[in-house]
Amino acid sequence: MKIEDYIKLNEGLRLKPYRCSAGKLTIGYGRNLEDVGVSKKEAELLLENDIENCVNSLFDVFDNFISLSYNRRMVLTDMIFNLGRTRFVKFKKMIQAIKDEDFDEAALQILDSQYAEQLPSRSERNANMMKEGV
Repeated sequence: MKIEDYIKLNEGLRLKPYRCSAGKLTIGYGRNLEDVGVSKKEAELLLENDIENCVNSLFDVFDNFISLSYNRRMVLTDMIFNLGRTRFVKFKKMIQAIKDEDFDEAALQILDSQYAEQLPSRSERNANMMKEGV
């Protein structure tokens, strides 16, 4: 038996954070997040997977997602990444405006939100990119 298999057998796999027997925040096969954390390479892999999941969700929301400009796709990916799908789909007027290709209205909807109040710089950048599409 390889060491990886033996540790997997002893640790078990947990895909959501939990407290180990020592009270440390842990994930995976016993990764101690408090003391060890993650490496930059691991963080990049997590981000890559998260972005892929976001884009897949956006294809579910928008039939025309692929036809949007790169910057508009980038804005939507950033928003769903930050908000999560559940909160993102509550932007009903913005979503409809994008489906109608009314990007000025979509930009206004980004700014007329609690999201904009909480993240003013980010929402301003996203609104400008949505409006300009470049």
